Amino acid sequence: MAAITAVYEGLFIFDSNRYARERAALPKEVESVITELGGEILVSRLWEERRLAYPINGQRKGAYWLIYFRLPTLRVGELTRACEINEGLLRQLFVRLPASLVEAILEHATGAVPRAVGDAPKRPQVGADEAEAEAVGISN
Repeated sequence: MAAITAVYEGLFIFDSNRYARERAALPKEVESVITELGGEILVSRLWEERRLAYPINGQRKGAYWLIYFRLPTLRVGELTRACEINEGLLRQLFVRLPASLVEAILEHATGAVPRAVGDAPKRPQVGADEAEAEAVGISN
């Protein structure tokens, strides 16, 4: 029986002190756990660093990191356990994305500007004189 694979959004809150010392290493640790479990990283980026709503393990600040990844659904429990024992992670949350929204969410996460289906490319703005001349069929 083949394993069902889904796309997930993972929100990780890193210990801000450790993240400040190991900006590249800490996200790579999480990414490597995902890939070792048979996953594929689609997007990985910092969301923001901010004050926590309440202290977690004595920490008042955290670095919020988003990772969009594809992973067999049966491996999510193992990923959760691996995150719980990682001392650099304060919290994690995984949300399974609906298949119909995956493309749009990934475009947004990468900063691409999605275009609605059937939308024509936008025409450049023209000045008022040019627009009036165009409306009556006069060209320069």
